[in-house]
Amino acid sequence: MLLFLIALLSVPLIFFYLAHKQRTATATSKTPPGPPGLPLIGNLHQLPSSDLHLHLWRLSNHYGPLMHLRLASSPTIVVSSAKMADLFFKTRDRQVAGRPSFFGQKKYTYDCSDLVFSPYGEYWRELRKLCVVHLFNTKRVQSFRAIREDEVLRMMNKISELASVNQVTNLSEAVMHLTSSIICRAAFGKRYEEEEKGNKRSRFHGMLHEEQEMISAFYLTDHVPLIGYWVDKLRGLLSRLEKNFTELDDFFQQIIDDHIHSKERKSDQEEDFIDVCLGLMKDKDTSSFDLSCTRIKALLTDIFIAGTDTGAATLVWAMTALMKNPRVMNKVKEEIRSSNPGKSFIDENDLQKLHYLEVVLKETLRVYPPAPLMVPREATEKCEIGGYEIEDKSVIFFNVWAIGRDPEAWDQPEEFKPERFEGGYADFSKGQEFGWIPFGGGRRICPGIQMGVVTVELALANLLNSFDWELPKGMKMEDLDTDVLPGITMHKKNALCLVPKKL
Repeated sequence: MLLFLIALLSVPLIFFYLAHKQRTATATSKTPPGPPGLPLIGNLHQLPSSDLHLHLWRLSNHYGPLMHLRLASSPTIVVSSAKMADLFFKTRDRQVAGRPSFFGQKKYTYDCSDLVFSPYGEYWRELRKLCVVHLFNTKRVQSFRAIREDEVLRMMNKISELASVNQVTNLSEAVMHLTSSIICRAAFGKRYEEEEKGNKRSRFHGMLHEEQEMISAFYLTDHVPLIGYWVDKLRGLLSRLEKNFTELDDFFQQIIDDHIHSKERKSDQEEDFIDVCLGLMKDKDTSSFDLSCTRIKALLTDIFIAGTDTGAATLVWAMTALMKNPRVMNKVKEEIRSSNPGKSFIDENDLQKLHYLEVVLKETLRVYPPAPLMVPREATEKCEIGGYEIEDKSVIFFNVWAIGRDPEAWDQPEEFKPERFEGGYADFSKGQEFGWIPFGGGRRICPGIQMGVVTVELALANLLNSFDWELPKGMKMEDLDTDVLPGITMHKKNALCLVPKKL
């Protein structure tokens, strides 16, 4: 009883000591400015469950483009301007090329043995080299052209059926099925939509949806390990995570086993991602990198999250922006239709002529970046930026959404004006225009840009070539919202439902 009373009386003393220590450290350090936090938890209580990029942008308007937060024991930096992003990528890219090890991401990527979430170092360099040379090179991307065109054509045929009876099309659902089918065929060599009367489709899409939600969930374990673990367990997060991970692991293993035991020989044009990876795993002379089944499954997680989620989100935001901007819609439709008169299907060769379509996509990525906070980085050593100290192990968020609206970098940043990109500004592949970094920047820029961009351009060109689009009856343009769901990828909260009109 006496020990209990002593412990109870000690709590306020510890609280005030930590508060004083935190205020003293803040006053004497050269850390960037930021909102005051509480002892022990720091700024954790100030983080919203959704629209985090918006909340951080509002805070940065008060505290500046380089802002400091403390999430329990984790120092956190938020970058919200093009100028500050330029400083990081040009002068401190190596020192901030690490990745924080978050609970959900670590689980799904087999202890961060993938490309996206692996720590910066020799392992990451070898894995990136393998992916760039063997998985995401121009020849490999081109080998999947027939798959992309076939899947877009399938989607167009389904929409045509709806248009013939004047029925509303759920474009959010249609493009998600499109991107996941393309990734399934490119990664596994088969599609799952029509097998077993849809049973596998619902199982696969259910697993993928749950993975996308759980990998981006907020785990208190990351910030307050001892207490957080039990809180996450009581919330049911850990059991959901384990269940979904086990299902995906079994699914990936079955697909890999099927490929290993298959006697069918494939040409380079027919090989899927797993074929390529298994070939590299078998042929040790091709690469010094030791590729295992576990590492292949980790790479598949990257491919599905990046390939399915971001492509679908970008297509939905592009159509949303065009519906809200009739001038731009009419101009891009005119380019597509006049460049290919009488052509019912736009193929990938035709895309080279569609320059305005390209800048429409660039402007979409500026205003509605698919990953508004990018994948966070981590400082691998203490460094200085703009006169401020960045602590070792600091988690660094680049607020791509805010950077794309930086008034110092963009004229009329709130306006949707694709013309701002005319003249060759902002190359998709280089990531060197730091007011526009939808795919990241520096050495950790996304290596799969080429495949993602061509899929979105092909689908968007055909959606605009074959149909005129209208809002459902009784709906006004002002009703077309831009609310978003929580998660790494910025999905439109309410499905985009439009009425296609055949020409």
